[in-house]
Amino acid sequence: MRHEPRRDSRGILDPGRLLRQVRFRRRLPDPSLRPWVEHYWLIDWDLAEPFVQRVVPHPAVNVVFQAQDGAAEHGEIAGVGAGLFTVTLRGAGRVTGVQFRPGGFRPFWRRPVAELTGRRIPLAAPDLSAVPGPVCPGDDDERCRRLDDLLTAWAPVPDPAAAEATALVEEIRADRSVLRVADFARRHAISARRLQRLFLDHVGVGPKWVIRRYRLQEAIEQATAGPLDWSRVAADLGYADQAHLVRDFTAVAGVSPAAYARSLTAAPHT
Repeated sequence: MRHEPRRDSRGILDPGRLLRQVRFRRRLPDPSLRPWVEHYWLIDWDLAEPFVQRVVPHPAVNVVFQAQDGAAEHGEIAGVGAGLFTVTLRGAGRVTGVQFRPGGFRPFWRRPVAELTGRRIPLAAPDLSAVPGPVCPGDDDERCRRLDDLLTAWAPVPDPAAAEATALVEEIRADRSVLRVADFARRHAISARRLQRLFLDHVGVGPKWVIRRYRLQEAIEQATAGPLDWSRVAADLGYADQAHLVRDFTAVAGVSPAAYARSLTAAPHT
């Protein structure tokens, strides 16, 4: 089990610009929660002008608490986002969030996670009974303690199928040779149909979606390295040709790979 949060920027479009505009950090939860929770993420900002951030979501559920520009804090459950997520930050504010491991929210939700895909559901008062007051105020340690208390009070029920789904998604994330559902199912001696049901129930999206999303996040991450041979990248990521990669990249990120790479080069570094 990891002893520090991941430090990659996968899924964050123009991560350098984000870090110039806000304070962003990740923290691990209490060890008892780590089978289900990837990390906590905390953002604070005080902006003279509105800032727009775009994120290509992971196949993960988030629980998010936000207090912005003097408004009362609100909390919500954010299911896996199928498309590009765009948020505009204004004035001063804070976000305190939980990113669950793919499959990790099922033991808390206790229903098919596909019910949440593409949705954002406000947290009702009974869900927050374990948290005495708002989550966002306080220092980082206090914010994380409040999240620990909240998630522990939800009393997640260990689920072997959820653990299996989490392990399979982690393998897809880490092993870039995983390109096709049928091959991946054969590797694990399970049927593609069972894999589909397992992922929809515990992750919220199908295995093909997960494979494509992680491979596209790799393409986005590679774009920060400078000029690329996109036909080679397409082949490496399992696409039939460059045109298919460009189409998927544009659909998810909102711009073509070449346009995204140019925007990073043109971005100011002050």
